[in-house]
Order: sequence, then C-alpha cells, then structure tokens
Amino acid sequence: MGPLRITTADLPPAQRVEHFREIFGRRLFRIEMEPEPGVEFDADITLQALPGLRISTGSHSPMRNRLTSELIDSDDLTLIIMQSGAGTVKQQGREATVSDGQAIVTANDQPATATGHSRVQLTNLRFARKRLAAQLANADASVLRPLSRDNQALRLLTSYLGIAAGELWRSPQNLQQAAADHVHDLVALALGATRDAAEIARGRGVRAARLHAIKADTVAHIAASWLSIDALAARHGVSPRYIRSLFQSEETTFTDFVLHQRLARAHASLVDPRLGARLISTIAFEAGFGDLSYFNHRFRQRYGATPSDIRAAARIEGDW
Repeated sequence: MGPLRITTADLPPAQRVEHFREIFGRRLFRIEMEPEPGVEFDADITLQALPGLRISTGSHSPMRNRLTSELIDSDDLTLIIMQSGAGTVKQQGREATVSDGQAIVTANDQPATATGHSRVQLTNLRFARKRLAAQLANADASVLRPLSRDNQALRLLTSYLGIAAGELWRSPQNLQQAAADHVHDLVALALGATRDAAEIARGRGVRAARLHAIKADTVAHIAASWLSIDALAARHGVSPRYIRSLFQSEETTFTDFVLHQRLARAHASLVDPRLGARLISTIAFEAGFGDLSYFNHRFRQRYGATPSDIRAAARIEGDW
C-alpha cells in the first residue's frame, strides 16, 4: 500500500476539526487531538508503513495530543523527531521539552500528553516494543529522555529518512525490510544499543545511511569542480577508503557512480525541449564534464548514439 496523506485543506471548513480528530486522531493514531483555541487549525500528515514500523511525517498548527487510557491499544514505542518548532511531552509523572532537531521517545502503553507550542514539523516513528527493545540496553530508560540534535545516529537517521523514505513503498518487499532494519539500527544507536546490536548497526544501518547521504550529496553537487572522493570524505567526516568500501558493497565505484549521474543529467537536458537551443558543449560542461571529447565518447558508449542523435530523435518523437 502506498502512503496515505491527510490534509485539512481537503476537508470542509465546518467539519475540518472534528473530521480530522476522528479519522486521523482516534482511528489511525489512537489519540485525542485538541487544536489550540483561537488559532486556525491546519495539518498536513503523510503515513506509510514498513515491516514492523509506521512512519508519519508532516506539520500542524499548535495543538495538544492526549493518549488516554481508553485509546491505549499496544505497548509500542514512538520516537518523535521535532524537525522544527517546539513541544512538551508529559508521561509517567515526568515532563520534557524538545525543539528544533531534537527527538524523544514515548511509550504507548501509558497515558501521555504532547503539546505543540508553535507550528511544528515532525516525524513520528512507531515501533513494536519487543523488536526495538531487543536492540536496546535499557528500553524503559529511553522513554522521555530527550535526544540532542548533535546525536550522530539521530542525524544519520533523519538524513536517511529524508532521502530513502519517499519511494520505499514502490520497492520490493525485501528492500522495504532492509530499510526497516536500517531504521531500527539507527534508532537503537541513538537511544543506546546493546553491544551486539551496536556492532550489527555499524555494519548495516550506519553504512546504508552514510551511503544514501553521500550519494545524495554527490548528485546535488554533480557539476561542482570540487567534487571528489577526498572532498566528500571531509564533508561527511569519514575516510576516502570508507567511501570506496561503501560503493564496493554495491559492486560499483565512486567514479562510475559520478559518471553515470553526469551522463544521465546530460541526457535529460538533451531531450528537454526547453533546452533545445543550448549548445551540446554547454550541456556537457553543466553536467560536470571538463573534456568534450571524453563526454562524447562516454555518452555514445552509454546510450549507443551521439548526443546530436539523441537530441534529433527527441525532436522528432516529441514534435518540438
């Protein structure tokens, strides 16, 4: 099943609050949602599921959410990542406030209250307690203990979710399971993993998250003159050898990945009718190639035709 998006913009204004509270709050999240009086209520939340994991991302106006005794239906653990804004959580007679970049765990088997003091952008990860607790040194101690925005595992987790989560629902089941394993690994490291779980996580979840982050950084700066494995290693706080090993795990190299991305960018520009007047040499340089003859050779090797042929075929097929 694909992601489920629920936004107040799609609801009739007169029934907006109650409809959202009933469908999203009581039925899906098993909480009582109470928008702040006097503030226009709006929310935009997307739900998706991976094996053993439910993910919700989005934003909403200030409100108070209450997990009441009547709505408790599991002993799941929920990690709340406060990407922007601030909120206070109360549970087990304790209280903690989290803000931009911080995170906190709540337990779904006891009443709790979470209050957003401003508009918030957040990600909630809901885990089956049995599975996640098996990776933690002390699951109970992690509840209502704020995680710093400087927590390295939390930062890797946030980056990984931002890059990988969007299209996971289209992936085969084995890839979805792998992504769920990676998320569990990173959360366990952030909260305090057992010795064995930490060793597994560093060899699995951390490597996957770093590879995703390095790939995304590479694609974002694919045409930059400074782009190199040494520069990326410095940016990500790892060694060039470590990056090479990450790409080797996918039976490729950093150099081949960069070449593939640059060729793909050039190809996309050549078949774009909006760029029909742009010189092929300009397109090559904008894609990161510094040598036109090398570009032509590699392009023909990759696509079985010259850049001019590809552009000409696109003009005919697309009737520019």
